[in-house]
Amino acid sequence: MLADRLTMIPGPTPVHPRILAALARATTSHLDPVLVAEFKSALDGFRTLGRMAEGKPFIVAGGGTLAMEMALVNVVAPGERVLVVSQGYFGDRWGDLAASFGIEAELLRARWGEAVPPEQVAGALAGGSYRAVTITHVDTSTGTGAPIAEYCRLLAGRDELVILDGVCATGGIDEPCDAWGVDVLLTAPQKAIGAPPGVAMCLFSPRAMARRHSLARASAYYADVLRWLPIMEDPGRYYSTPCVNEIFAVAEALRIVHEEGLEARFARHARLGAACRAGLEALGLATFTAPDCRAATLSVMRLPEGVDDAAFRREAYRRGVTLAGGLGPIAGKAFRVGHMGNIGVAEIAATLETVEASLASVGAKVPHGAALAAAAPLLGGEGA
Repeated sequence: MLADRLTMIPGPTPVHPRILAALARATTSHLDPVLVAEFKSALDGFRTLGRMAEGKPFIVAGGGTLAMEMALVNVVAPGERVLVVSQGYFGDRWGDLAASFGIEAELLRARWGEAVPPEQVAGALAGGSYRAVTITHVDTSTGTGAPIAEYCRLLAGRDELVILDGVCATGGIDEPCDAWGVDVLLTAPQKAIGAPPGVAMCLFSPRAMARRHSLARASAYYADVLRWLPIMEDPGRYYSTPCVNEIFAVAEALRIVHEEGLEARFARHARLGAACRAGLEALGLATFTAPDCRAATLSVMRLPEGVDDAAFRREAYRRGVTLAGGLGPIAGKAFRVGHMGNIGVAEIAATLETVEASLASVGAKVPHGAALAAAAPLLGGEGA
């Protein structure tokens, strides 16, 4: 997987050569039997990944933000209320999205780097009812992994639908939707699934589909799942021309996910995430996210005092690794490292070496070789 430049940001993530080869296949008719078969494979692979046995999968040209819109407008009508459980920038986005469609949103915001306590969610639910509750599994801005199982236990037996934003989790962290009671899982392929960006992905439970059928209309045309449903049940039919090559790529990415095995894949993400943080902390960097809610898919690290963020990341880029800057209140004070998708030991090792050298180059005092030494016990002997 190592290339001339490593893109170690929280998405898009490095794309495996097998997936790139699928993306480069000849563009076919959207009704070609080959495309139809690959589309079915992608839909089945996504349903299995989301662990929603009777779920209706949707894969449409777009992105994660479109997936959020699809998840919301198909189960909540204008004038209704939703509870937003936000762990950062992308959780807050639900409020703006709801307002765009005349939906009232009550936001429960965590302190940045922490998760909303379950008792705060319980308090909100005790004080009223909502049409749905939106939860961001992993917020890409803060590296916070939410306690989804605990939130869902509070919602069990209630009327509110559970909408789970899995964009920075799906494919790297387990999401047993049926066991948890998730009604809509939304995601995108460019993070832990490991495919290029370009599609919106949603799984709707039978309860969520029943909610859509109960609405007189959805506040959308392209994003209305009832318009897409005949195509998802038979990809040989037409509604809007699908992104043929991206579907080839997503189908191949999901084959790789299932060839690795879900348990093995989730364990790899947890181990490589821990190794990355161990190596970075050995350089004297502090992890921004609280210890009890650190996601396996990315790390958010505080910069040492006196280190210029832009200069540091420019130096890392010059050395062949692209890192992401901080967002919101930690912009200029932290950087973010994505460690998800199909990366392995080689990518983590190269990133740690680059961060160490780049920090030293911009004047930070770092112990030579400390990052790899600290990460080595967790990296083990796995190949790239």
